Amino acid sequence: MKINSYLKFKINSKIFISIIASIVIIFTITFYSKNQKFANAFQNSTKQSIKLPIIMYHFISKGEDINNKFTISAKTFEEDLKYLSENGYTTILVNDLINYTENGSDLPEKPIILTFDDGAYNNYCYAYPLAQKYNAKFIFSPIAKECDKYSSIDDENPTYAYTNWGKIKEMSESGLVEIQNHTYNMHKINSPRTGCSKLKTENFENYKYKLSSDLEKAQNLISEKTNFTPTAIVYPFGAFDKNTEKVVKSLGFKASFTCEEKVNIINRNPETLYSLGRFLRPPYISSEKFFKKLEQTHKA
Repeated sequence: MKINSYLKFKINSKIFISIIASIVIIFTITFYSKNQKFANAFQNSTKQSIKLPIIMYHFISKGEDINNKFTISAKTFEEDLKYLSENGYTTILVNDLINYTENGSDLPEKPIILTFDDGAYNNYCYAYPLAQKYNAKFIFSPIAKECDKYSSIDDENPTYAYTNWGKIKEMSESGLVEIQNHTYNMHKINSPRTGCSKLKTENFENYKYKLSSDLEKAQNLISEKTNFTPTAIVYPFGAFDKNTEKVVKSLGFKASFTCEEKVNIINRNPETLYSLGRFLRPPYISSEKFFKKLEQTHKA
C-alpha cells in the first residue's frame, strides 16, 4: 500500500509539474506575442543611427537655359537619378521613416529623400516620367491654393502652371510619389508673415489658430482629392520657430522639413524626424560633383 501510494504521488506530481510547465509556456508565448512590438522597439533601439541626405528641388525645365537657382533641367534630374541608382542609393519616403522610428522596420543601406516643393506642373511633366523610368520615389509638396486655382481652369503650361488635383492623385496612386503639406496659403514673404513663422506682435493663441486653420485646410483638401493624408509639413522658405513645431505636433504631423542645409541623424526616436534639413539642388553642376560634395559633408 505504501509503495502504491508513493507511486500515485509521484505520478500525480509529474502531472502537476507538466501542467504548471504548460501554463508557463502558454503565458510566455501570449505575453511575448502581445509585447512583440515593444520587444522589437527595444531591440532596434540599440542599433546605430543613420545619416540621411535630403535633396530639395523646385522647378524642372525641358531646356537647359536656366536663369535661377531653383530650376534645373530635365536632363540634369535624369543624371541625378542615374547617379543615385549606380552608386547604391535607395529613394525613400516619410512613411519609411515613420515605420523605422515607430515600428522597428529597417531602412536601406544608403537611403536618400528627394523632395519637390510648391507643386509646379513641370514636376509632373518632366520629373514624374523620369521617376517612373528609374523606379525612384519623391515627395511632392504643393501649395494647395494654387492646386485649387489650376484645377478650376484649363491651363497646363509647364512654364508657369501648377499641378491640378487630378494629376496629383495620379502621382500619389503610383506608389512613387508621396504628397505632403506645404500649407494652403502661407507661401508668402513678409505678407505680413514669412511662411509659417510667428509674428513678433502676435500672441500664441492667435498664431496657433491661423496656422492650424491653414494647415488643416490643406490637409483636408489633399485627403479629399488623393485619398492620402499627409504626415509631414514642408515649411515654405524654411520659415518656422519653436512655436510652429508645437502646433505641428499637436495637429498630428510626424515629421517636418526645413531649408537648412545640414546632416540629418535619424535613430529610433520619432523626435529625430522634426526639423529635417535639406540640400538645395542648384543648376549648372554635374550630378557627380554635387553628390560627391554631399557625401563629403555626411562623412564629417
